[in-house]
Amino acid sequence: MPKSKLKICILSSSHSVFDDRIFQKEARTLANAGYHVVLIAPHDKRESTSGVHIVPLHKPIDRLERMTKTTWRLFRFGLVEHALIYHIHDPDLILIGLLFKCLGKKVIYDVHEDFPQQLLYKEWIRSYRLRRILSIVFNMLEKTSASIFDAIVAVTADIARQFPAKKTMIVRNLPVLDLIDRVAPLQKRTAKPIVFYAGWLTKIRGIRELIHAMQIIGDRGELWLLGKWESEEFKKECAASGGWKHTKYLGFVPLKEVYGYMKIADIGICLLYPIKYYLTSLPIKGYEYMACSLPIVMSDFPYWKNTFAGCALFTNPHIPAHIAENILYLIDRPDEANRLGAHGRQLSQQEFNWETESNRLITLYKNLLN
Repeated sequence: MPKSKLKICILSSSHSVFDDRIFQKEARTLANAGYHVVLIAPHDKRESTSGVHIVPLHKPIDRLERMTKTTWRLFRFGLVEHALIYHIHDPDLILIGLLFKCLGKKVIYDVHEDFPQQLLYKEWIRSYRLRRILSIVFNMLEKTSASIFDAIVAVTADIARQFPAKKTMIVRNLPVLDLIDRVAPLQKRTAKPIVFYAGWLTKIRGIRELIHAMQIIGDRGELWLLGKWESEEFKKECAASGGWKHTKYLGFVPLKEVYGYMKIADIGICLLYPIKYYLTSLPIKGYEYMACSLPIVMSDFPYWKNTFAGCALFTNPHIPAHIAENILYLIDRPDEANRLGAHGRQLSQQEFNWETESNRLITLYKNLLN
């Protein structure tokens, strides 16, 4: 059967339809490889773009609706497609993945994060005891389901080790180098060095400490923040910091525009807290900074020190004075900053790019369909 007749259905109830990993990387890669790709995810209209056929899903108003009505609506829409492979991207889709298996379909479970560990830190579940119980129950469900699904895609080796080795493939969440290189840098409108962060603006990503560090740095630099705040209360807390007057919040912008800002920045920031499921993560933001030739100031996790050696300086993400010290070191030593940025770019071109990593995804699909 020609590839164009082999239909693949990619499903997500919580990610945006144009999510970086789901659409820009996996869906487009499979469409370019000749498969008929249908993506069902929250969106406002049915359309086809970059060879991917999008079926819109009503965006849920809260978590409860997402895990109930939205999930079952997703299952019904998926049934209509009569695909050969169903590729699910959210933990709350495990049950409908099992239903597709019962109907004789091949199912891939794409594991973006260590969700059982993440549950322990979900503050919207107020009882820690309840979080622990849910973590244990979900871990059992996830591992049992993994033994039934046809393949597991894991973003890191640490996550991959939790699933059956024979059916698990690591497909890292690396940047699309061609996409980044086609984005033109914006015009720089400040003479100050730009300290840059783009992503979720949350406590556990060290945003509060970063802004406090800017109070120490003062007029010697300017912090640019792009992204969505975890809450209005947290935004107000950060805005009350003395470092806020040296901070420019630019809102949430599309991915291509983020790269335009990133290319005129001087230092990239990645300050995740040392929470267990972060310690061996591979932050896409770090690889994007490398692709844009930025030196990085990162959390001092041993795994990150090994992975990003020669591209970054490492600091305690809880101590603003240490963060400021590393940023000022790079500001005062532009030659060293350029060396770190150039080494990161070289590694990005050689290995850390989606163009290379995507071959693993194609191999997985070929094996399943054979």
